[in-house]
Amino acid sequence: MSLDATDVTPADAPALPGTLPEELRAELIAFRRDLHMHPELGNCEFRTTAAIKARLEQAGLEPRVLPSGTGLICDIGPRDGVAPLLALRADIDGLPIPDTKTVDYRSTVADRAHACGHDVHTTVVLGAGLVLAELAREGRLARPVRLLFQPAEEVLPGGAADAIEAGVLDGVGRILALHCDPKVEVGRIGLRVGPITSACDRLEVSLDGPGGHTARPHLTTDLVTAVAKVITEVPALLARRVDARSGLAVTWGRVESGHACNVIPQHAELSATVRCLDLPAWREAPDLVHAAVDEIATLHRAKSEINYIRGVPPVVNEASSTELLRDAMIARRGVDAVEGTEQSLGGEDFSWYLERVPGAMARLGVRKVGDTTRRDLHAGDFDVDEGAIAVGVELFTAAVLLDRNA
Repeated sequence: MSLDATDVTPADAPALPGTLPEELRAELIAFRRDLHMHPELGNCEFRTTAAIKARLEQAGLEPRVLPSGTGLICDIGPRDGVAPLLALRADIDGLPIPDTKTVDYRSTVADRAHACGHDVHTTVVLGAGLVLAELAREGRLARPVRLLFQPAEEVLPGGAADAIEAGVLDGVGRILALHCDPKVEVGRIGLRVGPITSACDRLEVSLDGPGGHTARPHLTTDLVTAVAKVITEVPALLARRVDARSGLAVTWGRVESGHACNVIPQHAELSATVRCLDLPAWREAPDLVHAAVDEIATLHRAKSEINYIRGVPPVVNEASSTELLRDAMIARRGVDAVEGTEQSLGGEDFSWYLERVPGAMARLGVRKVGDTTRRDLHAGDFDVDEGAIAVGVELFTAAVLLDRNA
């Protein structure tokens, strides 16, 4: 059974605005396609920042570019210095991969693509800002809102940390975000209370030995064997040193060593990601990984050097913020438009905001109705059903109007 707005809207809440006017829908789709054609990498999003700023200023707002020169914030609605702001966050950077789609709005920048949906996230928050600005002019926006367009989400440890240092959370009482999900059908969102993403760190290991002839491995450090043992045994060792429910996992992505089949090399390099489902294990991970690598390397007489690079903790959705998103979606699209979602092993620097203020992230459905093709993020052919933009705008505007506790 579907519910209408009166099923979840408090009696004293302003009426929710209707579906987006066709003119605004078309403008937002065009804006998204322009971003899609001109992706910029983290901390280099100057064109993107300028485009967002220009459209907000056109709407009579006063956006402020972050000190780094990319990304911006924009406050809307009444400010009395007491009422906390509700922040809506979007990430604005692209990825260093080629766009392989055959569409009119394909990336025009070689080896750059919006293959994670950040162009959609940006357009949704912009669209919500335009709707909320109109409501504010009409005196129908009772609470202050901050739009946050964040750079460098894809650059560990994420641009959120720099944004927080720049003061984007000053006065904020709650923060909301969404992320495109190609597994969820357009018109729906996925929600989960508690961890919805995982921690993600980077690991770089160097192994060294004296080298030698492959005919006499017993007289030297058999470095390639040492590398192989680190690759296979470090993950296995970690699995026995933490609670299995924490999901601590090391996955290797790069290995380099040697130049000839009959020469035992002197140097090897390995790179991996370290992912984890819960915060306690994430906080222990650097010491555990260091100990495991050193133990295996020493056993095989290799000298190890470890560079453990902190990334992001899990995004942990706070219960009342998740419920707010649920109520907002039901008010706009009915109870059948909300589905549960599982914790992913992907990382997201939205987690840094949730270390400071309560908030939640929803998974925005972008899969075309009836499409059974399996698609994923960070792939060159990633694309969305652009109807998801209007869904996201309606979700965020409803959440702002329904929120009484931020």
